[in-house]
Amino acid sequence: MAEFLLHLLRHGAPETPGLLMGRTDGIPTPEGIALCAEQAGDLPFDQVVSSDLLRTRSAAQVIAAARGLAVTIDSRWRELDFGRWDGLAPGQIDPQALDHFRSDPDAHPAPDGECWSALVLRAMEALSALPPRPTLVLTHAGTMRAVLAGLFGFTQDQLWGFDLPYSALLSLRVWTGGDRPYAQIAGLWP
Repeated sequence: MAEFLLHLLRHGAPETPGLLMGRTDGIPTPEGIALCAEQAGDLPFDQVVSSDLLRTRSAAQVIAAARGLAVTIDSRWRELDFGRWDGLAPGQIDPQALDHFRSDPDAHPAPDGECWSALVLRAMEALSALPPRPTLVLTHAGTMRAVLAGLFGFTQDQLWGFDLPYSALLSLRVWTGGDRPYAQIAGLWP
């Protein structure tokens, strides 16, 4: 089995924070990009991967350039598609529908949105496609939680127990080469 460090870094704050931003993109603030670069700091990695959205790509390009690396863009690292809720603030959504979604996003996805299990599958496919070398992935909070669900089997209630603010960093030690990847949580920094 091959072992490698995987660092999942949530994008920095967008200009309009607090929205359900799946496929809707947002311009990241300069402060958000700088905080991501600070989080990446002295992390050991020799490849940078990013979701295809601007809010992740912007920080990925800054971080990669500082190390003389290229950025690999992989849309599988995107956030959950919130369908008709995409780009809305939670207060603009029917509270009962939002509660159902939060408790079971597979049984109650956003209207015309992506099911939770589809995001978990997509995130695990993206993880499995990574070469086994120290990697930094600029991604989204939902996708980070999807990786945790796929690797560790955490329930929705358990996943909401992880605070993943903008620029949060989750480091994992990953083993690949068997039937499925295995991992240990090596650190979580807000």
